[in-house]
Amino acid sequence: MTDKTFSFSRRTALKTGLAGVAAIATPTFFIRDAWADDFCNMPKGSTVTLGFNVPQTGPYADEGMDELRALQLAVKHLNGEGDGGMLKTMKPLALEGKGILGKKVAFVSGDTQTKSDAARASAKRMIEKDGALMITGGSSSGVAVAVQSLCQDAGVIFMAGLTHSNDTTGKDKRAFGFRHFFNAYMSGQALGPVLAAEYGKDRKAYHLTADYTWGWTQEESIKDATEKQGWTTVKTVRTPLGAGDFSQYITPVINSGADVLILNHYGKDMVNSLTQAVQFGLRDKTANGKKFEIVVPLFSELMAQGAGENIKGIIGTANWDWKLDNEGTKAFTKSFGAEYGAPPSQAAQTCYVQALLYADACERAGTFNPTKVIEALEGFEFDGLGNGKTLYRAADHQCFKDVLVVQGKDDPKDKYDLLSIKKIVPAKDVTYDPSIFGGELGSKDAKKC
Repeated sequence: MTDKTFSFSRRTALKTGLAGVAAIATPTFFIRDAWADDFCNMPKGSTVTLGFNVPQTGPYADEGMDELRALQLAVKHLNGEGDGGMLKTMKPLALEGKGILGKKVAFVSGDTQTKSDAARASAKRMIEKDGALMITGGSSSGVAVAVQSLCQDAGVIFMAGLTHSNDTTGKDKRAFGFRHFFNAYMSGQALGPVLAAEYGKDRKAYHLTADYTWGWTQEESIKDATEKQGWTTVKTVRTPLGAGDFSQYITPVINSGADVLILNHYGKDMVNSLTQAVQFGLRDKTANGKKFEIVVPLFSELMAQGAGENIKGIIGTANWDWKLDNEGTKAFTKSFGAEYGAPPSQAAQTCYVQALLYADACERAGTFNPTKVIEALEGFEFDGLGNGKTLYRAADHQCFKDVLVVQGKDDPKDKYDLLSIKKIVPAKDVTYDPSIFGGELGSKDAKKC
């Protein structure tokens, strides 16, 4: 079931992410060259509808619900309600807090279930039934790749949410798809030197990897980065998404000859595999004359909360953290905290930012025509959205910005203060030639539904 919401005057509606509020009548505004536009779901009334497709159930549901909260907050700010959040810090900025091109922003939502088929069905319904002009959200690269392909065929822009696979803006990139989140290659480039400095260059690593596009490219990227530092890969083992019990995969690690376990898992899978690895005594183990270590290449505060004590000392990477000292981060954290009573996750931040970037591109283009909006996003350089100076590269629609290396704190102040920022790796150190991952963007011509 989906929910169409036009304004948010009730705090409870925002908290649940499910309650709709009646539409507010607004005058009809005419946008530049609207009379010449003829494309899928061209808005003709006083509202424009966005589709928020997030995992509300499944192993990535915690991230998905935080994404939905952030997207609702973005709608509120775009419509001129609340304190404006990052609309006060984004530079350059064409938005004025009056909707998008004079139209009130509405939304519909769906549950991807962290499953590609369910996500495609949900996005298709939002496009065909609800008239969604843009789709965003998701906390799985398998979902992102599937929905991005659907949106390309439909001629609807997809502003990807949390997706970390190299494939999303690599071999599976599409003209109608854009990614703000960083990727597995960037994690590897940022993390490799830190791991070598922290644990030494003579290490033997055992990988447990989520068996889908993200896990595959995460394993490949971290394996490549650590081997360049002198590490040896003992074994790589694939695990099913949502396995729950990882004991059968962890037991062989003990006598494998490895002295590092790398968990290429995310969401509840990471929480479960890390917790079980600690319960099996791996963190108390000595191997090859060295203290056994566990590495989680990608994690967040939400996952740290789930892992509890087990996250202490664990090193990984993050796209963003609410403790960053910049104006955009402070503004968003303040807005989100006032609405929901907790700081936002990196999943929340990337989806909020994607909604603002899409809306701003429409304003700069002076039209909702996706071809023009794509052109407005390609090569766009911006600041003030929490990650410092950022480029939306035209060649592959990937954002390039600084990458955070984070570590679980030994003495956190509270459950929201579980990670420390160990290093901020400059964007230039994780930037790569777009040709290394292949793929073609394809046509960016506007289409009829």
